[in-house]
Amino acid sequence: MISVIIVSYNTAPLLRRCLQNLFNYREKIDMEVFVVDNNSHDNSAAMVKREFSEVILIENDKNLGFAAANNQAWKLSSGDYILLLNPDAFVTRGAVRSAVEFMELTPNSGICGGSLEKPDGNPDPSARKFPTYINKFFTLSGLQSRFPHSRLFAGHEFGHADRSQVMEVDWIPGTFALYRQKMLIKTNLFDERFYIYYEETDLCRTCHIHGWKVYFLPSARVIHVGGASSQTREEKHFDQKALQVTSFRMRSEWLYHRKTNGLLAVICNAGVEAGWHTLRWFVNLLPGRSEGASKRQSSLSVIREVARSLKETSWGLHSPPTPW
Repeated sequence: MISVIIVSYNTAPLLRRCLQNLFNYREKIDMEVFVVDNNSHDNSAAMVKREFSEVILIENDKNLGFAAANNQAWKLSSGDYILLLNPDAFVTRGAVRSAVEFMELTPNSGICGGSLEKPDGNPDPSARKFPTYINKFFTLSGLQSRFPHSRLFAGHEFGHADRSQVMEVDWIPGTFALYRQKMLIKTNLFDERFYIYYEETDLCRTCHIHGWKVYFLPSARVIHVGGASSQTREEKHFDQKALQVTSFRMRSEWLYHRKTNGLLAVICNAGVEAGWHTLRWFVNLLPGRSEGASKRQSSLSVIREVARSLKETSWGLHSPPTPW
């Protein structure tokens, strides 16, 4: 049996479609399904009660964050495998079965993730190498997007790889991720210091430390809208591409780097981000720059957020009180 966990925050229409696809394509797989509602205000919980009576619903009276909410359901789960599924991720026919069968046939697999696609059919990042300050520079500078198939500039997202083949990778997003319960008994699920973002990266690293492998599985196709929950937050600063709340992302990023590689890693990664936006600010002082003033303001906001998040986390040493 597998235990499916979906954490929802103000995503009622997407959550409905997510559950419909999950049940339509379960293909006689024995599963229990948990929905953890993080104090939504759009009647998500009422919709689940009304339309999906087989779902085990957990209603929180405050937003506990992604990590803690998943842990709630995991502690109640009884499956041999735990499938984490975002409410804005829609499984296709055979996706769940393919992932389960792969795990059954691959004893050293602790985690496997599917092939994520955007609604327009373009690929969504589905497999990654562990983050470094060098990879951060390639992303911020635009070299990754300009050379998407380069082993050097896009290698950290396997842009050069054959996506039709199974790959052993460093980490996979929690959008659609199947975890072996046997592994989780030793590693636990998520470190709750990560309110949102980087918790799945941290767990994949722990998986490797304990001798398990992480795999990308192309046969498990999932349509991913992306950024749905983030769009409901009342925050000013968003990453342009992923709609991630910048302040949340930075806090978790510094926590991750401090936990895994120490203070120097925090300094390097924060320095690359602040340094890049400082350079961008100066470049947009030049006459004739399109939207120069707004770009300077955007970069200044990011620089301030770097300083703020470093202070709030004591340079990645402590998680701020939740909810963030």
